[in-house]
Amino acid sequence: MIARVTSTVENIAIDCANAYRLALFWSEVTGQPPHPEAQPGDPETQVMLPGGPALYFNEVPEPKSVKNRLHLCLRPDTSREAEVERLLGLGATLVDDRREPDGRGWVVLADPEGNEFCVLRAEEERATVPG
Repeated sequence: MIARVTSTVENIAIDCANAYRLALFWSEVTGQPPHPEAQPGDPETQVMLPGGPALYFNEVPEPKSVKNRLHLCLRPDTSREAEVERLLGLGATLVDDRREPDGRGWVVLADPEGNEFCVLRAEEERATVPG
């Protein structure tokens, strides 16, 4: 029998212009603190997520130029609408509204550096309208 070799996802790397500032934004989004040694001006830092990979922010010289091929999907603890409003208040911008009249769908937002992410329905909302 051949031994199975696997890999573990250690982090999700996010290229950015200002690692510390973007880590602070995602810290507010997730409710998790930035790395305890993170300082303004650090070219890289992270936000540790409980039970999952870290969000790793790495400064790069080039700006974001196209749509993300990989993105985060967030399932809020509160309603999707309340979370979208909260995230917009934190500095996210609306990219696309994919909400359906029956309650299904999602909202595409971008963080302050233009990285897209989705806000899904909360579990409680999914229980009332499956799918």
